[in-house]
Amino acid sequence: MGRKRNLSEDGGREDEEEKPMKERRVKEKQEGRESMRPSMIKNKEKRAVVHAKLKQQKKVEKRKKVKAREAAEKKALELGEEPPPKMVPRTIENTRESDETVCLPDDEELFAGNDVDEFSAVLKNERSPKILITTSRYNSTRGPAFISDLISVIPNAHYYKRGTYDLKKIVQYANEKEFTSVIVVHTNRREPDALLVIGLPDGPTAHFKLSKLMLRKDIKNHGKPTSHKPELVLTNFTTRLGHRVGRMIQSLFPQDPEFRGRRVVTFHNQRDFIFFRHHRYIFETKESKQKESKGKKSKDEKNPPERTIARLQECGPRFTLKLISLQHGTFDTKGGEYEWVHKPEMDTSRRRFFL
Repeated sequence: MGRKRNLSEDGGREDEEEKPMKERRVKEKQEGRESMRPSMIKNKEKRAVVHAKLKQQKKVEKRKKVKAREAAEKKALELGEEPPPKMVPRTIENTRESDETVCLPDDEELFAGNDVDEFSAVLKNERSPKILITTSRYNSTRGPAFISDLISVIPNAHYYKRGTYDLKKIVQYANEKEFTSVIVVHTNRREPDALLVIGLPDGPTAHFKLSKLMLRKDIKNHGKPTSHKPELVLTNFTTRLGHRVGRMIQSLFPQDPEFRGRRVVTFHNQRDFIFFRHHRYIFETKESKQKESKGKKSKDEKNPPERTIARLQECGPRFTLKLISLQHGTFDTKGGEYEWVHKPEMDTSRRRFFL
């Protein structure tokens, strides 16, 4: 009998030890189900349901955080205290790798270099910009259409057919005719795919990859630009190389814009991609809406107040540039020295930018 009692006592102890183990297993299973990603579910319908639930949960949590933040700001303002600092989202731009070549506002060496560089004569209005635009030897039908759009964007730009002339002879001719820059539109498979910008008379030469081209005729509700000199907007050219490329782009346009024409040309640099846009801004007068009280009629029903609204209308074209190389002097493939060349090894980090 004593032996049986001992066995029953041992079995009870084993059951007591097994209970927490079972509870742990159940919890682990539940946590595993909760932490299961939708991509791990093979069934399409179940995967969609789990994804929708996760999306809804994130949405609810985000709303709670926003409401809590707004309540904290309101409470701080009521108490006369400083509100909590606003959250700054982490982006690739504000977490970029540190670069020694970033230009500072008090960099005296940079400003001294600007006074004696190749673009100073045009940017100081000592010379007016005069641009020669040509194509590669094997041109396409879409190339001249793009060039006609470029001529309408850049004032004092002239198109010359390439023919069989070498590029060095074209540069020599442009120097004799006192052009300040040469732009060569390169085409491949009937599509413009590169731009070569040559500064005259002493360079430099910039080679850009051209992508995502949309001509004016392809832009919906596009505007027709006037012949006025446009305003030029350059943004995000922060490094020494970017500053130099920005000054080169700036030298293509006159430095005395005519604001009456309401034209704006923008070169926006983001992650070393230069986005080009051409707009004109329009001023419109619209009647301002007033809230009417119930049962009462406003006195100024016949003459409602008007307000002026400004909006942008895109004129086109639209394209994106990426710098491939920057060469000292005018175009020379054999003996030319390069200031900067893009290489595949440079693309190892997403947070490293050069412009």
